Amino acid sequence: MVLPGLQVWRWILFACIHWLCVCQETPRPVYMVAVPAVIQAGSEAKLCASLLQPNETLVMTWLLPTGPHGTTFECPMLSVRLFTVCPLLNFKVEVRGETFLSTEERRVMIKPYSPMTFIQTDKPIYKPGQTVLFRVVTLDTHFSPVNQLDVNHNRIGQWVNATSSGNILQLSHPLNSEAPVGSYTIVVWIGGEKIYHNFKVEQYGRLSFSFMLCNVASQSRNVLEYTYGQPVPGKAGVKLCRPLKELFVRWCCSRVLYNAVLMFCGSCTAIHFLRCEIYHICFHLTGITLSEERNVELSYVIGEFTFVDTPQIYEHGSIIEGKINAVRYNNTPISDMLVYLFEEKGWSSYLRLQNLTTDSRGIARFSVNTTSLPKENINLVVSDAPQVEYPGYRVPYFNRGQHLLSLIQPAAPDIKPSSSLAIQKVEKPLACGQAVSITIRYAVVGETVPKGSVAVLYLALSRGVIVQHGHINVTVQQDSPVAEGDVTLTLAVVPEMAPVVQLLVYSMLPSETVIAHSMNFPTEKCFRNKVLVEFSPSNAVPGEENTLHLSARPGSLCGLSAVDQSVGIMEPGKRLDADKIFDLLPVKETTYVPYELEDPVACLRVRPRRSIIPHPYGPSEQTNDPYATLGLKLATNLDIRVPSCLSYQGNQYYRSYAGPRLEMAVAGGLAAPPPPPIQTVRTFFPETWIWDLVEVGESGSLDVPLTVPDTITTWETEVFCLAPSGFGLAPLVELTVFQPFFLELTLPYSVIRGEHFELKATVFNYLSKCIMVSVTPALSSDYTLTPLRDVQDSSCLCANGRKTFSWTMAPSVLGVLNVSVSAAAVRSQTECDNGVVNVPERGRVDTVTRSLLVKAEGTEKSHTYNWLLCPTGEALTEEVELQLPQNVVDGSARISLSVLGDILGRALNNLDGLLQMPYGCGEQNMALLSPNIYILEYLRNTEQLTPAILEKATKFLTSGYQRQLNYKNADGAYSTFGQGLGNTWLTAFVLRSFGKAQSFIYVDPATMEQSKTWLERQQGQRGCFRTLGKLLNNRIKGGVTDEVTLTAYITASMLELNMSVTDPVVDHSLSCLKNSTSDLSNTYATALLAYTFTLAGDMETRARLLQHLDTISFQEGGLLHWSQSSSETSPSLEVEISSYVLLASLSASSRSTSDLGYASRIVRWLVRQQNAYGGFSSTQDTVVALQALALYSTRVFSRGGASTVTVRSPSGDRCLFHVNQNNKLLYQERALQDTEGKYSVEVQGSACASVQVVLRYNVPSPTRSTTLSIQVTPEVDCNRKYHGKELTTNMIIVDLKMLSGFSPDPDSLGRLRGSSQVDRVDIKDDHVLMYLTELTSLPFHITLDIIQEFPVQNLKPAVVKIYDYYQPSDQAETEYVFPCN
Repeated sequence: MVLPGLQVWRWILFACIHWLCVCQETPRPVYMVAVPAVIQAGSEAKLCASLLQPNETLVMTWLLPTGPHGTTFECPMLSVRLFTVCPLLNFKVEVRGETFLSTEERRVMIKPYSPMTFIQTDKPIYKPGQTVLFRVVTLDTHFSPVNQLDVNHNRIGQWVNATSSGNILQLSHPLNSEAPVGSYTIVVWIGGEKIYHNFKVEQYGRLSFSFMLCNVASQSRNVLEYTYGQPVPGKAGVKLCRPLKELFVRWCCSRVLYNAVLMFCGSCTAIHFLRCEIYHICFHLTGITLSEERNVELSYVIGEFTFVDTPQIYEHGSIIEGKINAVRYNNTPISDMLVYLFEEKGWSSYLRLQNLTTDSRGIARFSVNTTSLPKENINLVVSDAPQVEYPGYRVPYFNRGQHLLSLIQPAAPDIKPSSSLAIQKVEKPLACGQAVSITIRYAVVGETVPKGSVAVLYLALSRGVIVQHGHINVTVQQDSPVAEGDVTLTLAVVPEMAPVVQLLVYSMLPSETVIAHSMNFPTEKCFRNKVLVEFSPSNAVPGEENTLHLSARPGSLCGLSAVDQSVGIMEPGKRLDADKIFDLLPVKETTYVPYELEDPVACLRVRPRRSIIPHPYGPSEQTNDPYATLGLKLATNLDIRVPSCLSYQGNQYYRSYAGPRLEMAVAGGLAAPPPPPIQTVRTFFPETWIWDLVEVGESGSLDVPLTVPDTITTWETEVFCLAPSGFGLAPLVELTVFQPFFLELTLPYSVIRGEHFELKATVFNYLSKCIMVSVTPALSSDYTLTPLRDVQDSSCLCANGRKTFSWTMAPSVLGVLNVSVSAAAVRSQTECDNGVVNVPERGRVDTVTRSLLVKAEGTEKSHTYNWLLCPTGEALTEEVELQLPQNVVDGSARISLSVLGDILGRALNNLDGLLQMPYGCGEQNMALLSPNIYILEYLRNTEQLTPAILEKATKFLTSGYQRQLNYKNADGAYSTFGQGLGNTWLTAFVLRSFGKAQSFIYVDPATMEQSKTWLERQQGQRGCFRTLGKLLNNRIKGGVTDEVTLTAYITASMLELNMSVTDPVVDHSLSCLKNSTSDLSNTYATALLAYTFTLAGDMETRARLLQHLDTISFQEGGLLHWSQSSSETSPSLEVEISSYVLLASLSASSRSTSDLGYASRIVRWLVRQQNAYGGFSSTQDTVVALQALALYSTRVFSRGGASTVTVRSPSGDRCLFHVNQNNKLLYQERALQDTEGKYSVEVQGSACASVQVVLRYNVPSPTRSTTLSIQVTPEVDCNRKYHGKELTTNMIIVDLKMLSGFSPDPDSLGRLRGSSQVDRVDIKDDHVLMYLTELTSLPFHITLDIIQEFPVQNLKPAVVKIYDYYQPSDQAETEYVFPCN
């Protein structure tokens, strides 16, 4: 009867069971069953049973209780159901016959393993502004498919419930252009488990060469070469250092300078540790400097000796024959070497036996007659010296070889003869998919085997599972007391054996002695899904077509990746490779049985004449038990287990784990594992070329057509595939893209009209033969090129040569010019270097195009004229007369006209450039981010939001969100430059904007809650908020204190976040504001209070405030706006005040037609203040105005109507624009010809039209200023001073334009950034932007060094401009010249 929940499986022993018959009468049958001690839940496990000398028909039964669901079992596999815990079960074996019954139980564990997940990024390192591409793949432990934080620990992206395509989840995350450098983490949550993957963000240049330092014995070879395999021309300084003391406190260094091609060798003395540093490398032509440092550990082992084909046991009186193998450090044989064979007699005592000489294969043969030797074990030692001595400190030496010969002892009543099995090593990892022969050395001593053979069984385990098994027969001669020799077993290496296979061989001898041995064999890391990739052709020239051949299991989904090798040079060792995949395995090999699975063993009663003291320091049970060391449990009726205690003369003695151990009666043990063994026009230069998911299909192969990028480099692939049958990873495949010769252009970023410079085109020839190269610049009316004297347009260029062609370039027009030069390998009858010129088959012509910006002299000025015209039947007309100043720079004037059907359309078209101003501080960044939110809300509310607009806007939002986190302090507050005390105004600004952005992008709720908590802590007892940090615009101040304005702003922010007016913080702040409404002398504060009380629903207070505002408004021509005071104007402040009044007018729950009419007058005035990009004069006015305009546009939105816009120029030309519901957001722009005169604009129809005319021109520098002043000396020392009415300025921007061909010195720039006088320094194109918190009336002095990179003739002055960020009209400018011009 079988108990419920107990599954019983029975076989009559044949086929799957090892039946070992020795055909002689024995007292009893003997059996052994090996099963893994830990079995993976939800998997199949194999067990192996062996039976010795059955004398009747026997039935063997396995019993494993697994719960009410039961299991299935197919010989010899056990299927175990999935557990979520680790139950301990009793595995029971019963062998029953008519006259025989035996039962054994062993504890086993069913253990669940979590799925394995890895994350792959396209690169290990990124620049700020690049996009991180990554994939997430989850596998089970059989490699079958299973259906992020920044450097400051801010969560910058999150994907919730993301679904994968074909078990591969592919995502991306754009980094903002100001992402802080450092280590970033992608975190994947799967259930309760987290998986991490790190990548770096750094400001790196394009590194297209690699440095290798290889030490060969005492020689070090240093190679610097491009990623396309050619050496780098240049100079290198190399510093070699060694420690003077063991603790490396002091270093002794020597410096060597290498010229020309950077491939150099240097001798290193035999030192303990070498630090090799390339401290300065200067590359010809490029001027790039690189420093690199490597630590290289020097080994003093120059070779080694080993014993081969030498027996392990011997019988006294016999002749021992063996071989000695001598190899160098690189495993090459040493021929004709004199070596010495010794016998070790004791500690530091050696007896020389023979002098030997190696043959051509490094082998020395020897024979030793043991007749005259003592009857004991022999320790053989081989050395390269006639005296065995230990090597000196830091002295090269050979590793001595040692070998133990064990003496066969005659049988004694209490001592059994020693039989053994020994697996022989295999030097290399086992090759996947091959049948490998493994030699077993055996010795059978003192056994009587009538039939003349003994069976040797073997088990192959990997990842804790039996993967193969079998047996081989060993012949034993009856008349010999010792039978020894070698047998070979064949092991079929399959993917399931990777990364290491553990081989166990054992035999049950007729005397019931068990001999066993085990050894680990590393295998090639392979997968069931064999994936191969190949490029065709295998090498390429830039821009040509190529094909990627891909093969995998049918139905596979494959992730393809190809990345520039130069990226891997900067962060080596980060590739997705087989090692990283196999490292995910929870079990690669088993080395022990868990202690909780130890089976109880009864005490052994010892007779008095037996010795019970084991040899001191003997091995423990598990280390001497080859089954336990492989994680196997052995169920057997043999007495081979170590008893738990000894019973002697009535006392029980238990094993002490701290002292001597009891030895197990099984011979052998775990051996140590072996040591780890056409024309091209080049414009496309990506770092990641391929990042795709492709399906192989049922054929198992796919050809992917590709176009090779223009980078001359080596591309490295990472390709893996997933199929229902499993995972596969392709070996690394490289595609070297190489132009046999190529062209490089050298020219500055920009010049000023009237300047000219030397345009250089350098041609490189990496062919092995000479070519005739012809260099031709493209003709253009935009510039003139004059060849320099003695420069021809064609020339011989021999192997590894380079030649520079030069022209004087003089641009003749303004704007961006494209400069193209072609180099061609042409046929010629002229000999080069006494040989016929070569013409390459591919890549005969290389064309390079570079852009050059030509600017006008002086300073650019612009005037913008805006109208919002909404006809209701009759046409509406506006006129404007344009006039240029007398000192306008010739040819610099240009005029453009744009028309849209929506007042927010222009801002929508310039989401990333509403302000042509720097945005290097926290508040300015928010001014870029926030308008995106208001425009998206408007488009969503009016159902005009398209996928394209959403994608564009959310990209800017995500970038802005990440950038803003740079300014967050650890306590949740935000500061102007990300350092110092938090700013309450800025923190409230960020909080309100992030709250609104949540509906479009991911914003970490924890970040918002932290900021909100910090803000609430700044509330005082009266409900007002404390001012931390300064107000962004000092002209906001007036008759009320800063904290009233600040409290109103913070309260409005909280109400915009839908916080209730009954919230204690909001209620308390409203009380503070209510007490301040008696003083209405500050127009800005009054407007802001009106908006705040409108949001709070306090209509009475709102009405009183709006009524007062109406009395002090400025009304002219149907337009309505406000100013801080009648005596002083501030364009940015006027816009902000008027926008708050507009928000207050439109935010009430009920609105009348008159309210909208009143609002429209404000809107038409606001539109007239817009700049050419849809923004306003500064940041806060742009943010608040666009918020108000978006709300107005939502309130008055109509789906009907169309209009025609007619523009007449002074010369009589007419331009027509059509505006309707289908194109109302379309930005229609046209350049106009007449820069002076009267323009008229007429709008007729039933739809509103936003019309803008922009006039731009340059005037000579400097211009007059009354509030700020700046002086620049030729050494570029800048003195700044403030002359305004306020005590200090707002934030100041110093805009320093570089002279043509110049750039800021990196060291000087670093010192400037580290200066306490400057808050931030940015570089944008050819401008250096410096941020100053404020200026006073005291002079302020800073210095910046600049260096000349490109000589420019007739060099023009460059302009330095200084302006108040929040009051741009407060500005000054000057110019400086090159003193050596």
